Formats: sequence, structure tokens, C-alpha cells
Amino acid sequence: MIDTLSRSPDTEYTVGQRAAIIFSCMLGFALDLYDVLIMPFLMSSIQASLHISLAEVASVTSLTLIGSVIGGALFGWLGDRIGRKQALQLTLGVFAVGSIASAFAWSYGSLALLRFITGIGLGGEWGAGMVLFNEAWHKERRGIGSAFIQGSAVLASAGASVVGIWATTSFSLEWGWRIALLTGGSPILLMIFIRIFMPESKAWLQFDRARKGGLIPTKAPTTNTLLLMFQGRLLPVSIMCLAWMMAYMFCYYGVVVFMPTLMQKSLATPPEVVRNISVIASVVGGCSYISMGALNDAFGRRFGALLPGLAWGVMAFGIYTFGNQKFAGDVFGFPMFWTYIAFVIGNSALGVVGTWLSEIYPIEVRSTAVSFIYMAGRGVGSLAPVIVPLAAASFDGQLALGMLVVVPAIVVFLAVTLSLPETRGRELSSDAVPANGRSAEQLGR
Repeated sequence: MIDTLSRSPDTEYTVGQRAAIIFSCMLGFALDLYDVLIMPFLMSSIQASLHISLAEVASVTSLTLIGSVIGGALFGWLGDRIGRKQALQLTLGVFAVGSIASAFAWSYGSLALLRFITGIGLGGEWGAGMVLFNEAWHKERRGIGSAFIQGSAVLASAGASVVGIWATTSFSLEWGWRIALLTGGSPILLMIFIRIFMPESKAWLQFDRARKGGLIPTKAPTTNTLLLMFQGRLLPVSIMCLAWMMAYMFCYYGVVVFMPTLMQKSLATPPEVVRNISVIASVVGGCSYISMGALNDAFGRRFGALLPGLAWGVMAFGIYTFGNQKFAGDVFGFPMFWTYIAFVIGNSALGVVGTWLSEIYPIEVRSTAVSFIYMAGRGVGSLAPVIVPLAAASFDGQLALGMLVVVPAIVVFLAVTLSLPETRGRELSSDAVPANGRSAEQLGR
């Protein structure tokens, strides 16, 4: 039965449908990250406009990330219950409305609440889109497709800096940050596109028909997909995946937030040089995402995470060795430039995450697991900007040594990468209706 279903016309997608899926996922992820990355450019304006402290305005970002963890669990569960497409539309709607409403905040409390709601919407977008993409895409090319989706982070970063600076310098103190946040309502247009052009996951539709038709006898102790991912044979896998994603996010935020400050303030690098290094690094990062995507299709998911993880090891060595070597006028002779390049190459490990997690988990809990694991990792990553300065303070204010607090996270990431099961080539549509009706039953074992 499995082989018949995997070759069934019901599981095939047209070229136009696949194009709509990857376009929607790329744009959705870019808009998600854009909404997070634009806030640092607006913080000083918000602080002055609402007459609040720097600590308060900074906590708004933390609340957004906390909301995203809740959203990851909520919309991941909805993706398994009502479908990937519907969940994606709902999550886009929540974060678009939340972002628009945030533009009209009148106090710290109202801004914090509205950004928390925005975070709930942000939390579900990545998982819903990534699962739908992997269930629809050719199994031989999931790696490169996923890399293109994650690589859209380059667009998000560039867009956030351009719009944030434009809005805060072109309009009044009171309206600049508000106009910038209003641009976060653009996912409403993407919702319309998805509604008209993007298909639902056919693997999920088959599974849902079988579930409603009683073709899948369920003996699992619960139908709560968030609990199911931590029961039976999935328990150790879920623990490893959570540790893996938390380690990645902690390292990412522990470096990306402080690298510009390290170069500019500690290593006396001129601001325009830091800007140029960031632009070069963005280009290298985009190429690395695509290259790693192709390589993990060719050599396996483990390879696609292990090689970038080793690049992070090189980065840590560079920070330790050259963390006090000041800029001497030559970008390509500046050791911290190459350290930063190693960092952005390491970031491309994220390109394999959505595909690997989607292939690890069975269809019953796939959306829940992928969304929750990613957003829980992001939640832990939000602690890094607090921990790094504390660590630096214990080393007499040496920021480079404080940033090395990410080294244990790199070790954990590499260790789990070597431990997770290899899944390259796994057919995701074939598990839509189990041949022996035991899929849901096995979840509880």
C-alpha cells in the first residue's frame, strides 16, 4: 500500500504548485525574520518616543521570542490537526495584525503585549511552511530547496536595516518607528497569495482522510501531538533534537549580536569597515547556504550540519586567538574578518534543520515537532545576549572571552549531529496511510 500511495497521482504536484510553495516559504521566512531584526534599528526611537528605559525596550524583543515559543507549539499542533496550509495562513495573519497593532502602542505595557502577540504569530510560520515544503518537494532535492528558504534570511537582514534606518531618519521621532512596524503587516498580501495559489500538503490530506475514515487504529495514550513527541520511541529523539536546536541558537545569538561591537569598540575597526565586512559576510553566507544544501542532498543530512559546525569551531579558535588584535587598515589581513567568515559559514547549518527534522518525525506529529523544536531553540538563544556580557564582565570586560561561552554549545551541536539518524532520501508522502495501520500506535511505544 505504501508503494502504491507514493506513486499515486494524488501525491504529485505541478511545477506551478511547487513554485508557489517554495516562493511562499521563502517570503514567509524572510518576513518572519525581518519583523524580528528590524527592532534593534527602532529601539532608540521607541525609547525616546514612549519615555521608557533601555532595559524595557530591550525586553520587548525577549517577549517577542518567548511568544514565538508558544506560537511554535500552538500552530505546530494546528498544522497537524487542520492542515499545513491553514495553519500557515493563520500564523501569518496573527503576526501581521500584531505588528500593525504594535505601531499604535502608547506605553511600554501596550507595546510589550502587542509584540508578545506578534511573537505568537511569528512562532508558527517557519514550522508550518517548512513541513509543507518538505512534504511536497522532491526527496532528492529537499536540501537545496530548504537552503534557499533559509538563505532568504539575507533578504530579511538587508530589508530590516534599509527600512529601519529609512523610517527613523525620514520621519519624526513619534512616527518613524511606527511606520517601520506598519511594514510588518505585509504578510497579509502573502496570505492572499497562499489562499489562491498554494496547495495543501497532499501527504497530510491522505493522512487526514485515513484518520477520519478510521483506517488508522490509534492506541497511543493521547492525541495531544505535543505530548506524543515526548513519548515512546520519540522521547530520546526529541530530547536530542531540542538540545541540538538550542545549542545552535545559543551559539548564533551569542556571536551575531556582539561581533559588530567586538570589531568596532574592542578592535578599533571603523564603522564603514564593519559595514563592508557585514555585506561581504552576507554574500558569503548566502553562497554557503546554497552550497551546503547541495552537499547535504549529495552526502546526507549529517554532512550538511557537521561541516558548518566545524566552521564554528574554527570561529571559536579565531575569537580566542585574535580577540585582541586590532584592525590595522587591511580588511583581508584582519584576522577577525576571517573569523566572521567562518561564523557565517557555520550559520548555514540551519539550512538542513527543517528538512532533517521533517524527515525524522512521522506525519502524525511532524508539524508540532518541527515548529516547537525550532522555536524552543530560539527561546534559549534569546538568553545568549544576557549571558555573554555577564561572562565578559568576569574576564575584566574582555568581550571576546565572554563570547567564548558559546563553545560548549558548539560541542553539543556537533555531538548531537553525529547522533541523530541519517534520513536522506526518506519518502514523506509514503507514510500518509501506514500499510499496517500501526503508525499512531507506535508513537506510544
